[in-house]
Amino acid sequence: MSDVSSRAIGPASTAEVAGHPIHPMLVPIPIACFVGASLTDIAYVVTAEIMWANFSAWLLVVGVVFGVLAAIAGLTDFLGNRLVRSQTPAWPHLIGNAIALILAIFNALIHTRDAWTSVWPVGLILSVLTVLILPVTGWLGRALVYRHGVGVAR
Repeated sequence: MSDVSSRAIGPASTAEVAGHPIHPMLVPIPIACFVGASLTDIAYVVTAEIMWANFSAWLLVVGVVFGVLAAIAGLTDFLGNRLVRSQTPAWPHLIGNAIALILAIFNALIHTRDAWTSVWPVGLILSVLTVLILPVTGWLGRALVYRHGVGVAR
């Protein structure tokens, strides 16, 4: 009798732990951090309370660290299985997330300056641009899993 739960219904995830793909486990952390940084940047612009600029800087650092880890896991899946690369949403998902992560890295560097020059206007613009990319790449990632079965086992 075969074990039905171990059969993949789509392209398998290359980076996994105990049969669970690593990439989708990591991506919520940078998403939450980048959205939080955008909100705290807005709060700083409105209130001029330095605490908000500090929160933004820390959220960006944590988001970038976990974003790089998620990118490594995602890139491992992407490069490790040609069936993943052949899915229509795979390339735009990869490129969009790379752009968002690069913007966030630049934003984290900009947030090392003093509060006002780190947030207004460049820091806020980079935060908002990063957050605007995430729903698109998230939609594409969802399509990879739910339409194309990437990393799904049954």
